[in-house]
Amino acid sequence: MQADLLFRRAPTDADTAPMTQHDTQHAGKRPPTHDSGYKLLFAHAAMVRDLLRGFMPGAWVGELDLGTLERASGSYVSDDLRDRADDIIWRVRWGQDWLYVYLLLEFQSSVDPWMAVRIQTYLGLLYQDLIRAEQLSVAGRLPPVLPLVLYNGANPWSAAETLEPLIEPAPSLLQAYRPRQGYLLLDEQQIAKAGALPERNLTAALFRLEASRESAAVLDIVRALIDWLRAPEQLGLRRAFAVWLGRVFLPKRLPGVELPPLSDLHEVYQMLADNVESWTDQWKQQGLEQGLEQGLEQGLEQGLEQGLEQGLEQGLEQGREAARHLLLRQVRRRFGPATADQSAAWLAGIRDLGALEELGDQLLIRTDGEAWLNALRERGADPAASNGTAGTAPAEGPQR
Repeated sequence: MQADLLFRRAPTDADTAPMTQHDTQHAGKRPPTHDSGYKLLFAHAAMVRDLLRGFMPGAWVGELDLGTLERASGSYVSDDLRDRADDIIWRVRWGQDWLYVYLLLEFQSSVDPWMAVRIQTYLGLLYQDLIRAEQLSVAGRLPPVLPLVLYNGANPWSAAETLEPLIEPAPSLLQAYRPRQGYLLLDEQQIAKAGALPERNLTAALFRLEASRESAAVLDIVRALIDWLRAPEQLGLRRAFAVWLGRVFLPKRLPGVELPPLSDLHEVYQMLADNVESWTDQWKQQGLEQGLEQGLEQGLEQGLEQGLEQGLEQGLEQGREAARHLLLRQVRRRFGPATADQSAAWLAGIRDLGALEELGDQLLIRTDGEAWLNALRERGADPAASNGTAGTAPAEGPQR
């Protein structure tokens, strides 16, 4: 058999809105997006090969002849499906027939609760196109399909991974007719945070980049990519990584920083090496601000669902917890575990989100652990005190 890999990006409102004359004239000037950058990367067989080797469960991948991995032509998917979905298809030998591995690349910040429905729709369209093109097995049957969702959002994926939970219970007579379509989810951020990623794996390097929080870590990963992609035939993939880093990844991590055009990983590495010290504080501050904003937003959303008055307090507390967690992690990295342990009790007594944000600024400018602890003591409640009232926000909410 052979396996086909189909990459599809998730549609946005911009995809379905009618194009104006201005849009038509300036379509080529739109900034690149994560999905377009990923499609550039996964247009290379080496990326798809490492994705299969490193992240597919079970031993069946060992039965694939990954040396036969190749891009499929338009005869495997109709122009209608390809034009509407912007798909990329790969195939690889597995026995005497084709095995289709359907990859849906999901790069939106929000989780789609109806992903299983979309997957079933896409697979139905794919099967229809294969029937029209007479791309069937030797026995005249349709190929098996592995649906994959590759997700790189900041929040953990929470949507149902099969259709079953999305459908209301039905009489027993209908049970046999209920669709049970599912998909295999790869949540990049959670995979990277869990650790134990495969070594010398290009897709794992991509996941590490997405989960990185410091410029020094990115520098190490870029250095590894340069070492792994030395062969002349890998020039295209080296350039794809450089373009993605320079036009998508770095602008998101360093807003406001003007970056030169980058088309080679050596250029990316040299630029990072020259600026690692000056960018480190901005990089950390950007991550801290995003974490604070995300924690507050998540907490408020959950709180509103449980009742406005109680929910607001719960939401604010979740935001405070997210801020404390991020601060402690950075303290541990900068000043060591002993200072972090001392900081934990002080931070626990601070209830004002504005004060926690100010401490994030202080963390970046304090030169040693004692200076940081002094800044913390000025704003926090004495952890030895029993009333725990110092450093609290007024009753109506945090001061911003």
